[in-house]
Amino acid sequence: MNDQTDVLAGIEYRMSPTAQEALDQFLNVHPDMQAVHDQPWDVSDPKLFGNEKVHAIFREMRAKAPVNKATGTPQGDYWNITTVKNIQHVEALPKIFASAFEKGGMVIQDSTPQAKAEGRGKTFIAMDAPDHTLRRRAVAPAFTPAEMVRLTDLVRSRTVEVLENLPRGEQFNWHKLVSVDLTTKMLATLFDFPWEHRDALPFWSDWQSDLALGATPELEKLRHDIMIEMGTCMYKLWEQRLNAPPAPDLLSRLIHSEEMPEMDMMEFMANMSLLIVGGNDTTRNTMSGIADAFDRFPQERAKLDADPSLIPNAVQECIRFVTPVAHMRRTAQEDYELDGHLIKKGDKVILWYKSANRDESVFDEPDVLKVDRENARRHVAFGYGVHRCVGARLAEMQLRILIEEMIRLGVRPRVTGKVERLNNVFINGFSNVEVTLDPA
Repeated sequence: MNDQTDVLAGIEYRMSPTAQEALDQFLNVHPDMQAVHDQPWDVSDPKLFGNEKVHAIFREMRAKAPVNKATGTPQGDYWNITTVKNIQHVEALPKIFASAFEKGGMVIQDSTPQAKAEGRGKTFIAMDAPDHTLRRRAVAPAFTPAEMVRLTDLVRSRTVEVLENLPRGEQFNWHKLVSVDLTTKMLATLFDFPWEHRDALPFWSDWQSDLALGATPELEKLRHDIMIEMGTCMYKLWEQRLNAPPAPDLLSRLIHSEEMPEMDMMEFMANMSLLIVGGNDTTRNTMSGIADAFDRFPQERAKLDADPSLIPNAVQECIRFVTPVAHMRRTAQEDYELDGHLIKKGDKVILWYKSANRDESVFDEPDVLKVDRENARRHVAFGYGVHRCVGARLAEMQLRILIEEMIRLGVRPRVTGKVERLNNVFINGFSNVEVTLDPA
């Protein structure tokens, strides 16, 4: 790492409460702010994702109306797109179905007038060509096959260290001790972030990715303040790298790339938020989902013990089964007929990856984990087309190494306590997976 001992000196950032704690506390005091959902196919309520009841609703949609419109919901009117075929169809038409922040953005929740005015949320994933193309081109070199080879030994050594130091014979939170720890260290490495401050990264990620926080002015103000704190810290690092020679970390690549146009503070902060969420939330929640799924489907873990060559395919199946990003949004730029339905110009279109990855027309027994599933790679958890996740290779590599080392070291987490999921309509994740490892 660069010499960063004092680069964040004097910068204050809060580390409490967590986003989930803040939201829970606020709703306990203001129960009237709980969303009321009259529409049976309105799945914008975060609680439906925390208790996994949303799967039954998506199953009904896929059977009766794979493309359907929910109206009069707390998130306004929007189209539910629930199958692999239709999601890929929409994503293959980026000129018709836009991602740009100015045209609606990438999430189900509409931006507040203040956020629009300030440009909050204007990330390269919430852009259309040519802006999206240029900015993605600047980021992509950090995730090439050669970079994955360069990082492999480091990821493996950290994974082994974490697994070998887990407590035996006593219950612990796998999400915290394994998933959060490993992904935070990886994220700090990607950014060459000061090691002693790395715990700020998952904290910022949680505050950025919980869309329910924006539903209230008080929580939105707190989130805005925390994002400003994050931006201040990252901008200090930006200034440092600007005056240093090019290096392989992601910040340096962005700064020194000829493809990256000049960014103002809000766009810079939004892109840092995106990269932090993308490099943290998705992988860590799949890691937690692996522990939970291997416990629920022990026969699948046994297949890997017997035949480790199945591990690369198992990674794809675990990503499909967990689906760490529940949805992405597009906004129609012209009238378009999809699967017999007329989507009008300006309509909000929600691509439910969480539903598509359980699409019965594509995946046999979709609610079952099958590490030898022949078409596991058909999942859409990383999106499809020009907006497919730029960091997919890194996520796959981290997950592959985790499973490899779990098998090699005989680490078999048994769920012996709570499995708590996030009440989050965007990030499909966990806050707690209480497990026990048998004594060595």
